Amino acid sequence: MSTRLSDYDYQFPPELIAQRPLPRRDDSRMMLLRRATHTIEHRRFIELKSLLEPGDLFVLNDTRVLPARKSSDDGAIEFLFIERVAPARWRCLVKPGRKMRLGATAKIDNVELRVEEVLPEGERIVTLEKDVDLYAGGAMPLPPYIGRASDVDDVARYQTVFARERGAVAAPTAGLHFSREILAQIPHTFVTLHVGTGTFRPVLTGDIGQHKMAPERFSISPEAAARINQATRVIAVGTTVVRTLETAARQTRPVKPVKFSAPRITAGSGEAALFIYPPFEFHAVDALLTNFHLPRSTLLMLVSAFAGREFVLRAYREAIQQCYRFFSYGDCMLIL
Repeated sequence: MSTRLSDYDYQFPPELIAQRPLPRRDDSRMMLLRRATHTIEHRRFIELKSLLEPGDLFVLNDTRVLPARKSSDDGAIEFLFIERVAPARWRCLVKPGRKMRLGATAKIDNVELRVEEVLPEGERIVTLEKDVDLYAGGAMPLPPYIGRASDVDDVARYQTVFARERGAVAAPTAGLHFSREILAQIPHTFVTLHVGTGTFRPVLTGDIGQHKMAPERFSISPEAAARINQATRVIAVGTTVVRTLETAARQTRPVKPVKFSAPRITAGSGEAALFIYPPFEFHAVDALLTNFHLPRSTLLMLVSAFAGREFVLRAYREAIQQCYRFFSYGDCMLIL
């Protein structure tokens, strides 16, 4: 299995990037990949229930996206507020960074903030002259490949219908396909992983094994753990669920096993910083529903670890030929 960054690249026409969601969440196309036979089928997401087997359980991420993007009062600086780390103290990303170096100031809603620290990955720690909620009146943090500002439609559509726990700065996009009607038809449970910048941080090393994932907070309730451990087939909805469950599985069995039986996981909370790339032994996840991901991304590497790099890249080439819609607001694939 390759750890070369260049082996996780592919070319695609930019017009395949979905700039807006479909009118109905569950109208998405769904590419079906069967790992045992390396075959590809073209389905619709609305067919999901027909593919289930007895004992299946969908595990979804119920994190809620924060309206984390705001601009300075003069419009010169864009902020993405990742986390309130203390009263009047926040961790954020800024653009352009050259205007917000150590000691620089700006105003948001007439409240002054100052850069107190520049972290190694470019994030800033800023302090405010008074403690205010910077998420009040903020915009949904659409990814940069969606070439427009967020609007009122994104407030609902860049959020899953089951979002509950506030804390993410990006949506768990595989969950965006679920309508309330589809959700009611399938056996499911929820875990929480607050999606942060670590999920999307680019890999900058030629050898992907040198890349480090930034930690993201997760939690698994006793009820969810019990249902997961009783399931015959665990279907993770999205890469964030995969990293949550596989992190929890390694906490359940700290001594590396060859193969272990139930329980797959234990309930609890912590930080997920697991970087999943080929080769990788999955202990908790049996199937995966996921969107199409950016070239050279850690998300594509995770999917390649699950289904095989060559098979996944062949599926991507076919998706491009068939004009699937790509990325956050795009179509999905189910890997069985």
